[in-house]
Amino acid sequence: MLSFFRRIINSKAGVIVTFIVLGVIAIAFAAGDVSNVTSMGGGIGGAQVAKVGDAKVGNAELRQAVNAEVEAYRREQPTLDVATFIAQGGLDGTLQRIVNGMALEEFGHDQGMVVSRRAVDGQIASIPALRGPNGQFDPTLYQRILADRKMTDQQVRTDIARELIGQQLIAPTQGATQMPQQLALPYASLLLEKRAGQIGFIPLTAVGTGAAPTPAEIQSFYGRNLSRYTLPERRTVRYAVVSPQAVAARVTPTDAEIAAYFRSNQSSYAASEKRTVTQVIVADQAGANALAAKVKGGTALAAAAQAAGLEPSTQEGVDKAAYAATTSAAVADAVFAASQGAVVGPLRGTLGFVVARVDAVTQVPARTLQQVRADIVDTLTKQKSAAALADLRNKVEDALADNATFDEVVGDQKLQAQALPAVTAQGQAPDAPAFQPSAEQRTMITAAFTAEDGDAPQVVPLGQDGGFAVVAVGQVVPSAPRPLMQVQNAVIADLKADRARAAARKVANDVLARVNKGAALGAALGQTGLSLPAIRPIAAARAQLAAAQQTPAAAPLALLFSMKQGTTKTLQSPGGDGWYVIKLDRIDRGDASNTPDAVRAARADIGRLQGREYVEQFVRAVSRNVGVKIDTGNVAAVRNELVNGSSSNN
Repeated sequence: MLSFFRRIINSKAGVIVTFIVLGVIAIAFAAGDVSNVTSMGGGIGGAQVAKVGDAKVGNAELRQAVNAEVEAYRREQPTLDVATFIAQGGLDGTLQRIVNGMALEEFGHDQGMVVSRRAVDGQIASIPALRGPNGQFDPTLYQRILADRKMTDQQVRTDIARELIGQQLIAPTQGATQMPQQLALPYASLLLEKRAGQIGFIPLTAVGTGAAPTPAEIQSFYGRNLSRYTLPERRTVRYAVVSPQAVAARVTPTDAEIAAYFRSNQSSYAASEKRTVTQVIVADQAGANALAAKVKGGTALAAAAQAAGLEPSTQEGVDKAAYAATTSAAVADAVFAASQGAVVGPLRGTLGFVVARVDAVTQVPARTLQQVRADIVDTLTKQKSAAALADLRNKVEDALADNATFDEVVGDQKLQAQALPAVTAQGQAPDAPAFQPSAEQRTMITAAFTAEDGDAPQVVPLGQDGGFAVVAVGQVVPSAPRPLMQVQNAVIADLKADRARAAARKVANDVLARVNKGAALGAALGQTGLSLPAIRPIAAARAQLAAAQQTPAAAPLALLFSMKQGTTKTLQSPGGDGWYVIKLDRIDRGDASNTPDAVRAARADIGRLQGREYVEQFVRAVSRNVGVKIDTGNVAAVRNELVNGSSSNN
């Protein structure tokens, strides 16, 4: 259940993930919070959990960062709580990531590294959750989110600048992945190792399940296995969807609006000339002169460019203004004054000297209002729809900010209220088995499970067209076991299956004991007196293990390559439908010295791991250089406060 964030917390790759700032910040905004890793101080008596060089990490800062990470991970696991996150090492991982980021920032500053305001602006503008209905960065939305989270623009900018410095520092280190061939050879040879043996199978269907279970046995089994029959927490989700179709009636452009748009964009519909131009950009004047001379002498532009080690580019159907934007006004004037087939240049452009050939000249006639009316209607409809949706969303959000209820918002805005059956965080409805949530409904379910019981309704974006839903949590049904009367058939079936598994395991252990005393595997299976499948050979190279992942053969092969030659072991089948008995007969060692492709592949694989190892060692060295001190007592205080707060909330 928690494998998603456990992999990040415990893996060395987590060091690298720390510095992928855009993904982290985008997730945090989308989840409803932003991790502020500037030094806030305060906390428990203004205490600090760490000191990194001259900077400090306050208790309050660590608490906020942990809560933000939990909210982000809830996008993958909606039922995750703070206490579980901390129990799996989340707090320690969060603190380490904060410390690493601050240490890299301080080290970078010591080396003279800076991040420009324009670079930070670009990173903020690229966060998907900060885009408005038109797909562009929305400053108003950004400021609203900052106000909701009680953060400042400067705090976010400090975070981004810190992470960008970290990225710049670790990128060269991560790329240092040279692996000597002789060091890779043993690993490549290991992948060529082959093993062969025999495998027998004792299916559950071959063993009995005993007499029919008595009521007492059924009750006892049910009591011992309540978790099997326990339903997770379920919630009814109330929602009202606002889509472009909902505002369609009020966004139909009028004749006056269409005419006004046509007049204001008259230049777009006037007669124009478009040209297809092939050009080559040369860094120096002499090279450009030589290239132009060849082309004017009859050599094709592409051939002359390739001979000079250059690559021509072609712009098809481009107007003068668009072409000037990629070169310069002077180059555009010359190109659009030349006749079709003419060679122009060399002329100085923005990136070097341009030699261009006019491939085609197309005269585009002027278009009337009637000819472009449909296009204008489509454009205005989209613009007015986006504006209407944004206006409606602002009204809804303002009402919710003033503590309006779901019913009040729906009634005031004349929306259609709907409801989902009681569902789990995964979208399953135990009381309505036929229910299958749509993609939009899954988004709403996730939002409902990230809220606390009693929270105000929330606005959830849907798709990319500006649509949204007002979502509220209805009834919360606590996790509880189903009554025995409702699940008695399932209990009986599970009880019989458990009996069969135990019987099959005993048979497998008996076979193993006989083989260990010298019996052949086939003979040992025959002595069980059961009707079992015939033994079959099992053989593979170690490299096949990766290819066998997610297949029924994966588990037996993995066991085969963890055994000593001549030994036998048992293994329950991944599907739980029986037990394997596996005997390893032969090991053929691999030799990749004559297989260069295998060595190259091993070098590449190990190189990637080597880059991660270098990053980890580099960050450790930077931390030692800057000086990092952790106050374990204050860390423990934050841990207790978060866990106890989580428990009380639950």
